[in-house]
Amino acid sequence: MATVGKKRILDLPIKLVLTQEGSTFFIKQNKKLLRFTLAGNVEEYGISIDSFMPENIQRLILANYISKIEISQAELVSSRQEIMDLSKLIVFSLLYRQYDAFIFKQILASPVIKKWNRLNPTSIIDEKSHINQQYLADLLKKNEDIIYQTKKEILEPLYTFINKATGMRAEDKNMKLFLGEKFLNNLRPFTWFIITKFKNAPDFDLIVRTIRTSLNEYMDKTKIAEFTSLLLMELIQSAENMNMRNAAKVLFQHKENLQETLYDPKVRQLIIAELKRKDEKVFVSWKIGGGSNTSIGTQGKMQISLYNRAKSAEAVKENLNDMKKADVKRNSLIDFYKAQPEGSDVCSLGMYYISYLIEQCEKVNVHFESNASKSAADLTVVNLSFGF
Repeated sequence: MATVGKKRILDLPIKLVLTQEGSTFFIKQNKKLLRFTLAGNVEEYGISIDSFMPENIQRLILANYISKIEISQAELVSSRQEIMDLSKLIVFSLLYRQYDAFIFKQILASPVIKKWNRLNPTSIIDEKSHINQQYLADLLKKNEDIIYQTKKEILEPLYTFINKATGMRAEDKNMKLFLGEKFLNNLRPFTWFIITKFKNAPDFDLIVRTIRTSLNEYMDKTKIAEFTSLLLMELIQSAENMNMRNAAKVLFQHKENLQETLYDPKVRQLIIAELKRKDEKVFVSWKIGGGSNTSIGTQGKMQISLYNRAKSAEAVKENLNDMKKADVKRNSLIDFYKAQPEGSDVCSLGMYYISYLIEQCEKVNVHFESNASKSAADLTVVNLSFGF
């Protein structure tokens, strides 16, 4: 089995908007829900935390307790690694959850379960089936060996392929193995109950084959997590630079080479302090499908939105208008980057990341759209939308 690194804590203040199930869970834990204002002056109920262990947030996402995650500060770039880790965590969690839902649906539609339901009409197995949680836990504990051997059977071809790969570093091999195990470990307990119950049934090998084939497909989808996080950081940096340039124009009206001034650490701290005083923030939110009240077809969807203040919004709108000579209420992210200042590192990196992300999403059959627009609240809004 693969090994993993030490657990770590991410020091990043976040707001969690909860689903109905999530609210019920925290209320039962005597956790007081907060009413806070998100980007665009939207008010929601949830919890706010200053630091967290990634696995705890992942558990909440997998349990469908979170509908939105938001961060907002005057300066976010200094938290680059934490934001990238959070972004990747969310993408991975949604893929685990989507894989679990897909496999459960495939198993219910398998010849094994269809035959059982036909012969046992009073105890059919379907998405509405319920089983006592303690009984289920005891049963799975009793059948640990069967579950272990089944996982091994599913992962064996993956192990063989990875171990034979000559151009892959040892740590990359280990991460690949860990990823395969992680997907299987996040299958719902009821799925493993079905597997242990029908392990010796005719056509059971079709279930194993489906789990294995789909596992490879979903592992390929995880490739988009890295470039999504990189693109997001470029968008954040671009938004922050806009805000800082606007603040610098006010603070240093008679100073030449304002762009160079921004690289002076002391001056930069003055500008950040001014942005905090004026409450000029950059907002980033991850909207994820979750909860029993989620609309059909939205469970595997995610939208990352970046919001910025009005002054930069107007500048982006004008640049987009010059580029497209078309409707500036909604423009592609490619056009957004083309509208950035000539020679900007953010522009070139952003174009590279968005282009690669589009290519990767097409390869792994993930629907992806991006746009930049101006909201009714006079904010620049950049959206990255995914359908897993």
